[in-house]
Amino acid sequence: MKESCAVDIFNPDLIVLPQGSNFIGGRRVVGRGQAIPVRRPSDGRIYADLDSVDDAQLAQAVEDAQRAYKSSGWAQTDPRGRMRVLRRWADLIDGDMETLAPLEALGSTRMMHEIRAWDVSYTAETVRFFAEWADKIGGEVASTTPDKLGLTIHEPYGVVAAIAPWNLPLVMAAWKIAPAIAAGNSIVLKPSEMTPFSIVRLAELAIEAGLPAGIFNIVQGDGRSVGDPLVRRPEIAKVTFTGSTATGAAIMTACAQTGPKPVTLELGGKSPQIIFADAGLDKASAIVARAITLNAGQVCVAGSRLLVQDKVADQVIDRIMAAFAAHKPGPTWASYSTLGPIISDGQLDRIDGIVQRAVTDGAQVLAGGTRATAPQDGSYFLPTLLQNAAQHSEAVQSEIFGPVLTVQTFADEGEAYALANDSNYGLAAGVHTGDLSRALRATRALEAGTVWVNRYGRSNDFILPTGGFKQSGIGKDLGREAYVANLKTKVALVEF
Repeated sequence: MKESCAVDIFNPDLIVLPQGSNFIGGRRVVGRGQAIPVRRPSDGRIYADLDSVDDAQLAQAVEDAQRAYKSSGWAQTDPRGRMRVLRRWADLIDGDMETLAPLEALGSTRMMHEIRAWDVSYTAETVRFFAEWADKIGGEVASTTPDKLGLTIHEPYGVVAAIAPWNLPLVMAAWKIAPAIAAGNSIVLKPSEMTPFSIVRLAELAIEAGLPAGIFNIVQGDGRSVGDPLVRRPEIAKVTFTGSTATGAAIMTACAQTGPKPVTLELGGKSPQIIFADAGLDKASAIVARAITLNAGQVCVAGSRLLVQDKVADQVIDRIMAAFAAHKPGPTWASYSTLGPIISDGQLDRIDGIVQRAVTDGAQVLAGGTRATAPQDGSYFLPTLLQNAAQHSEAVQSEIFGPVLTVQTFADEGEAYALANDSNYGLAAGVHTGDLSRALRATRALEAGTVWVNRYGRSNDFILPTGGFKQSGIGKDLGREAYVANLKTKVALVEF
């Protein structure tokens, strides 16, 4: 039963999904492939059967994307014309909150109040940001002899394949779609089969804004039957993916075998957060606690390793334990919920297994450590703080993708950076200090694609690219870099 004081922000049982979960040639299409049950992680209910594409429909989507790229005129459109379409699309996204937000919260781990406050508007602003780049990147005149004209010219790749994750469905898809389309490409997107529906509404709004049919296509299905064949299609000129390191390596292999094709990969993370004794401990502790409980820890950049200077460790641990204890697990649509569900029972089992093995190997549970009992059936795990897990252990080295934080202590800067960099990942890191010189040293010393100082997590600074080092990926999302990554460079040398 729900708590007596609970109020549902929306009734999940009243949401009706339109027929056809794929989007090909500018319209919804009913897939003829395998039906995939889609479960609500908030309460465990199967609420839809996903109609995935069969092989012929996958081929049709890619061929339609190629046809649209070549014949719709989108790539040849005046860049400011592309900009105007994308701006209209962004405005329509902002105006569609009452449809997009419940649809996103229904089957995902995203809390309804967070989607309303951030996800939808952030998605719209992502489209606006890349729209503005449409006429900002030009070629160059090269220095050559006076009787020749040397030029570099940027052109779209053609058909881009994108595979988006389930943890922030709209936001992560927008990172892929917006720069590719703004640069003049067409795109075929495969969302996660666990969170497949909200992005189709986004595609409908794109057509309403004036995007030519076939420029933005969506194919539904799992990685084996749809994702792998998609990236291997000969018409695909570039691939962009966000997800696990293992899947990223498989995609890179497929692109090498069938191209080679350029890839952008944002992969796993095991991001450290370092608190020095001179930091504001109340603020730093609150930031660390939020960075591992946001979206129940299901964020690639989740700050999952706390490294705290030994002289203030007890004070920081007490603050984080109190923050963890205040959370109330519950459905994404319930007003009282502050901690959402884990995406699936399989992922819940994996999180629990890592924690229990850590305890068996000698780690102590300071908070949480177990599955959570929520007012509705579903997949929930309590915010967990583990102490004394060995540096080489699975809990410290593996991406858990849940609300599990390990804590280790250090004596000085050298030890802090050594512990932080002792990882195969390098996606992000956090540093908390009141010393500017130390902050600058840390940004140099840490092996991570993003280093946050006295804060943690992305903001609406779209101009800053994001991407990792080591096994955390190749290339960048966001920023100028993401736009340029969707263009190929041609050289022209003119002589009369």
